[in-house]
Amino acid sequence: MREKQATMAREAGVEGFCYWHYWFGNGRRLLERPFNEVLASGEPDFPFCLAWANTAWEDKLFNKDGSKKVLIEQTYPGEDDYIHHFHTLLPAFRDKRYIRVDDKPLFMVYSYKEIPDVPFFIRLWNRLARENGLKGIHFVAHTYDEHDMEPLRDMGFDGVNIVRLFHFFKKDFSLVQKCYMKVMRLVFGKGRIVPYAKASKYFSDEKDSLDYCYPTIIPNWDHSPRSGRSTHILVNSTPALFFNHVKTTLKTVENREHQHQLIFLKSWNEWAEGNYMEPDLKYGKGYLNALKKALDGDKEYE
Repeated sequence: MREKQATMAREAGVEGFCYWHYWFGNGRRLLERPFNEVLASGEPDFPFCLAWANTAWEDKLFNKDGSKKVLIEQTYPGEDDYIHHFHTLLPAFRDKRYIRVDDKPLFMVYSYKEIPDVPFFIRLWNRLARENGLKGIHFVAHTYDEHDMEPLRDMGFDGVNIVRLFHFFKKDFSLVQKCYMKVMRLVFGKGRIVPYAKASKYFSDEKDSLDYCYPTIIPNWDHSPRSGRSTHILVNSTPALFFNHVKTTLKTVENREHQHQLIFLKSWNEWAEGNYMEPDLKYGKGYLNALKKALDGDKEYE
């Protein structure tokens, strides 16, 4: 199955998988078996990197009051735990398949704000990397806020993965509309249904052309299987609309060095969040074909 997935991704122009990695502190992990099998078996022979999902493991079904039950708390015990964490991942960093930027393994951090001292963590891991024969770690921060980009660089991150999933609210709605939507979510627990064509116009921005900014392409979004009607949902996404979105995003990275022409795809198989590239009954391989056409430089989706 893994080899089939890799083949499908490769044929569509995807150059690697970014696996979510869980480390809750004191060596506690979750869902590590699939990646460990990839690492141990050497299969599939397909590039990969890791993203630390450093946030509490929560019951994804929201309670009536909007709260969520914490199942596993995310902790940061200190330097010894950071060292243990690094050495646990060192075999992956050394794997020939691991994605590198400037000859450094790429490691993404999902929630930088939760780490007590980000610069210390980055300096420590870079030192450990050099002590173990690597040139360092290419740290990438994940964020939804473009105002984070410069501060994140100051903290020591080499790159920033920007996700503009809900930026259409900032651009395409009046203050009154924004207040109305906030009240509807907080008081009545009801989100908004938004056409993908409208939202996707704001998935890219000229600021994404910065050399250290790694943009995100998004085929669709529907979190309602987990959060019910309180979530905002994108509707009427099509491969043709996704093609246009990808073309726009590709322009933001076209003038960079090859290693820095990074774009993250959200996501390969997040079926419970409505953003996936795997074939479905409605469009088959439509989104995969749209991605391939955009990468091949086709001017239109047919």
